[in-house]
Amino acid sequence: MRTLHLPEIGPVPLIGQGTWNMGEVASRRESEAKALRAGVELGLTVVHTAEMYGNGATESFVGEALAGLRDQVILVSKAYPENASRGRLEQACEASLKRLRTDRLDLYLLHWRGSVPLAETVEAMEGLKRAGKIRAWGVSNLDLGDMDELAAAGGAGCATNQVLYNVTRRGPEFDLLPALAERDISVMAYSPVEQGRLPRGGALQAVADRHGVTAYQVALAWAVRGANVLAIPKAADVAHVRQNRDALDLVLTAEDTAEIEAAFPPPTRATRLEML
Repeated sequence: MRTLHLPEIGPVPLIGQGTWNMGEVASRRESEAKALRAGVELGLTVVHTAEMYGNGATESFVGEALAGLRDQVILVSKAYPENASRGRLEQACEASLKRLRTDRLDLYLLHWRGSVPLAETVEAMEGLKRAGKIRAWGVSNLDLGDMDELAAAGGAGCATNQVLYNVTRRGPEFDLLPALAERDISVMAYSPVEQGRLPRGGALQAVADRHGVTAYQVALAWAVRGANVLAIPKAADVAHVRQNRDALDLVLTAEDTAEIEAAFPPPTRATRLEML
């Protein structure tokens, strides 16, 4: 399986599992739980959630769904920016741990930048590492200027920056992704298939037809084509999880990549970092 290295954690698969909106509808909980468990069994062991999702309900669902599988999972959660201070981050982390039924997070992220100084968040994250509550920490939705400020604030321990990135949202490629690669900070791509809203037909479908796969599998394979990006698509049923896993084995040719690049051109200037 294709992997990348996360500091303090080691090799992780280039495709994981997102959980946004999961566990919030009773009629879908069983299917969603089976999907999460199947993904872990198939090797998609990075499971990502956040305290914001369902106001904690999704973390509780994930903890229940993954009962008995904790040691097989790279568990990731995110803290609200207002909880990223010295006084509040430990409390937020403890609440997430309780909901997730675990004693530690493998990776803990700042959900987006708020009013708390980055230096204070770095200090709080490093304190959680020393206490054994988290193995590594990172950020989400921080642009290049934010990352420069984070580095100046002592943030050398940042393991990843989670950003919106897919064939239709290529802005980070201009400056952010190269800078992160130079600093050995991985990229965690959320919404790698634009929440199922990618254009139908066109280049993605043409490439998919050549390989006998779906356009979404092509988009996933494209998102993780580099050595520094992992993607966290959500899959609410087992069949979808299997498709995501199979996308890891899809190798795009030069012809495929050229066709996708022509349809979805790379950025030619710096743009504001997008968020969903």
